Amino acid sequence: MRRTLKKIIKYFITKIFVPIIRFLHAEFSAFFQSQRPKLTRTYWRQKWTHWQESHQRSDYKFLLRGFYKLALVGLLAFVVFYLSVYMGFWGEIPSRRELKSIQNNTASEVYSADGVLLGRYYIQDRTNVKYANISPAAIKALVATEDARFYDHSGVDARSMGRVLVKSLLMQNESSGGGSTLSQQLAKNLFPRKDHWFWDMPANKLREIIIAQKLEAVYTKDEILELYLNTVPMGGNLYGIERSAQRFFSTSAESLKTEEAAVLIGMLKATTTYNPRLNLERSVQRRNVVLSQMAKYNYLTTAQADSLKKLPLKLKYNYTTHNDGLAPYFREHLRQELVQWAASQEKKNGQPYNLYTDGLKIYTTIDAGMQRHAEAAVRKRMALLQKQFDAHWRGRSPWGRNSDVIQVAMHRSDRYKKMQEAGLSEAEINETFRKPVPMQVYGWNGTDKKTMSPLDSVAYYQRFLNTGLFAVEPHSGFVRAWVGGINHTVFKYDHVKAKRQVGSTFKPIVYAAALEKGMKPCDYFPNERVSYPEYDDWSPRNADEQYGGEYTMRGALAHSVNTVSAQLIMKTGVDRTVDMAHRLGINSDLPAVPSLALGTADLSLQEMVTAYATFANRGYRVNPVYITKITDRNGKVLREHHDGANSKRVLSEETAAIMLQLMQGVVEEGSAVKLRSQFGLKMDIAGKTGTTQDHADGWFIGITPKLVTGVWVGGESPEVRFRTLALGQGAHTALPIWGEFNRKVAIDPVYKGYYYARFDPLPPHLQDILNCPSYRAEPPQENFLERVLDRVTEKVGQSYEDWKAKWKQRRKERKRNKNRNRF
Repeated sequence: MRRTLKKIIKYFITKIFVPIIRFLHAEFSAFFQSQRPKLTRTYWRQKWTHWQESHQRSDYKFLLRGFYKLALVGLLAFVVFYLSVYMGFWGEIPSRRELKSIQNNTASEVYSADGVLLGRYYIQDRTNVKYANISPAAIKALVATEDARFYDHSGVDARSMGRVLVKSLLMQNESSGGGSTLSQQLAKNLFPRKDHWFWDMPANKLREIIIAQKLEAVYTKDEILELYLNTVPMGGNLYGIERSAQRFFSTSAESLKTEEAAVLIGMLKATTTYNPRLNLERSVQRRNVVLSQMAKYNYLTTAQADSLKKLPLKLKYNYTTHNDGLAPYFREHLRQELVQWAASQEKKNGQPYNLYTDGLKIYTTIDAGMQRHAEAAVRKRMALLQKQFDAHWRGRSPWGRNSDVIQVAMHRSDRYKKMQEAGLSEAEINETFRKPVPMQVYGWNGTDKKTMSPLDSVAYYQRFLNTGLFAVEPHSGFVRAWVGGINHTVFKYDHVKAKRQVGSTFKPIVYAAALEKGMKPCDYFPNERVSYPEYDDWSPRNADEQYGGEYTMRGALAHSVNTVSAQLIMKTGVDRTVDMAHRLGINSDLPAVPSLALGTADLSLQEMVTAYATFANRGYRVNPVYITKITDRNGKVLREHHDGANSKRVLSEETAAIMLQLMQGVVEEGSAVKLRSQFGLKMDIAGKTGTTQDHADGWFIGITPKLVTGVWVGGESPEVRFRTLALGQGAHTALPIWGEFNRKVAIDPVYKGYYYARFDPLPPHLQDILNCPSYRAEPPQENFLERVLDRVTEKVGQSYEDWKAKWKQRRKERKRNKNRNRF
């Protein structure tokens, strides 16, 4: 078809158009050469008089023939031009099938488990909305203002085109209005204009007319209005009526009032000029024009329009960035994963999905209520802790004379990386970093405008303590809350995924490995400082430097006794302990050294919470789940999580139950007792605090019957820390955040039953093997007979081992003698 049309156009040009042009050129040249008239007013009067006297003369016939030929040439030229536009020489003309399957760039949306919109991923900030969900006032305002005869034409309004031709082009009246119908405007929105130099306006206008008529043939009037209001640009990267309603009035397109709809429709003429936030007075004037148009075309009475014009313009501006809203750290983690996932999934046309343009719906396990409580707990407790930290270091730097802390932070900054990419030398970068510049500086009381050097700002932000909070349902693995830091705008690093030394929170893993090997929870272990020659005289000591007496597993774990943890890993075996950690869900490499028992490994909060969740899930490990379903814009399911798919038993149910009982001792008699006294929590709680060397990291991971939550607190650099154990330990830094979060959840009526939740009761035989005091000052004295029996058993055993060794030695000597005799 296209080849045939090309041949027709070629024929018209070569066989008809060119010969006619040549003929006209020759005729007019001969005429003007013979006559050479002076084209003055007198000349034209004479010609007019002459024509009146004799309009049948041959020159008149000649001019008439020329006019007809010229008109024919113009008509043929227009046909050729039309065909060239129709065939796509001046820009692609979509087919009806392509128009029917139009899918404009639409943001992908992330939803919580309870249906709350958490955030959106987009290039164009747009949310499509159905015609039925658009306020009738917006529809009426649009038609009255932009295309009053919209329901009467088929894509082109001849009257408007004529008005523009006469008033705008011939009479130069700029107030005559535009001639484009809504269908033509939609065509322009969907298929942007191209630059064709001199032919720019006619080519683009004709192209839009052709597309508009096709749109009218494919869609109903309501569907065209829906498509138009979803595609119309509203300034910047904002598109469509739904997002505009949310941005300017914090409402939906369906709930727009008449005066609000008039403001938004008024912006279509010039999105910046009539932006109500930037130009309130002009926006009001334009709104009133729209209301007058609605009255003119009987969508409003004059009285209604006058009444609405008197109303003040009340904005509820709601501009959000990717750093705002609930769970920004989680959404950023999700974005990185989904970009790769989408690129691996193909659409029907064979193209991969695009997270930013294909309007995917991502349904997550995040509980919006719990997420709010988690973020509120972080804000409250971290603000208090930062105030205490600043007072603790007033007049001094936490890193002292160690300037490497600032240098490392500077090299990690975006400013430094951009300067490096721009090719600046190290000296030039350092000079720039020392020059004071105006900037916005974040603080717990808000942002302030200050003038300071970038290097000073790096040092300023290094003084902040940061945190991570991660909460998971132990039985399903569903992630319910994810807080990666104190402020996503300033601190991008996600501390849910960051790896830091875990301290004593690793000890429950050591205890679980010991139980699996056969040790009993009521075995007593001496609290003695011991050196281990096979490990370079490694001699672990307790944080409080207190020794003496004996502890059961419950007592040693509750009071975080390092000497007992060292004994357990030595008896259990380092390799067995490492294997247990991996089985529980820790994927990072672990150092195969006994100091692992004291938490020298660098692990993430996510890994540690996963391991603890196994204890609460009767020994079944469930990997964290945060996506339940992903659908395309039409609701087709692209990915879905199935319950139980990632559950695996890695620990005996008995060991898991014992571990819960041991860790409850931390709350009842150990380092986490203030969860009861200070926060008034009544549910069953098991957990473990953790503090690393020099108090650089504070941890608390707590288990309740319905939730496992981990909290980490520390500086961006380990050099940023409290100087004392009392202030820097996990019980002082991380535990209050955990307590605040769980208190908020417990008293929230939405989570009924959480406040008094209980673990499953222990079976009688487990109660018996756990029935022992946590601590005894001195080992019990044995009677005379027991001492004699122990001594005899020891002597007999030693004699047997000596005899066995001598027998083996003699046997080896006999074999050697026999071999010698053979040779």
